[in-house]
Amino acid sequence: MKPINEYILKTPLTIDDVLILHSGDKVLLNGEVYCARDATHRRMIADIKSELEVPFPLMNSTFYYAGPSPAPPGKIIGSVGPTTSSRMDQFLEYFLQMGLRATIGKGERSPEIKKLFEKYSSVYFITCGGAAAYLSSFVVRSDLLGYEDLGAQALIRLWVRDFPLLVAYDCYGGDLFESGKIHHRRINLIE
Repeated sequence: MKPINEYILKTPLTIDDVLILHSGDKVLLNGEVYCARDATHRRMIADIKSELEVPFPLMNSTFYYAGPSPAPPGKIIGSVGPTTSSRMDQFLEYFLQMGLRATIGKGERSPEIKKLFEKYSSVYFITCGGAAAYLSSFVVRSDLLGYEDLGAQALIRLWVRDFPLLVAYDCYGGDLFESGKIHHRRINLIE
């Protein structure tokens, strides 16, 4: 069994960052990630097609499939857990063509989607589902960027420090779910 490597990476991720990663690797991510769910994806695509500018650079960006809850008093953000990634599969290639480098969510995705990560030298990370309050402790800043009318699906930029991730699909066709690593032994995201 291939050993699991651990990396500390900073966004924006480059192709070189992605090329070192293999399914099962642990990553502590630092920098900016953009919370975007299905309604957000639809709105961004409509804006781009209408030649409106998206409020952040898509090239080498990272999408976090999450809808943060409102911040309680004295906190930066409320709970910020991942949502099921397969709901965003219909939009993925559009954003990969525009330079999206990584996505973060939970759950398996289709074989066709796995091939897109290979084709576009991109990566799919997973993080702890069911640990949304804990994950908020890795957020050091939160900015509303747009689509406030979408509520929990508004476009939000999170600044994260040592955000714990596992590489689920790498750009070589590696699959954490298929390999059995995720089912046959416990992988600690946080030590």
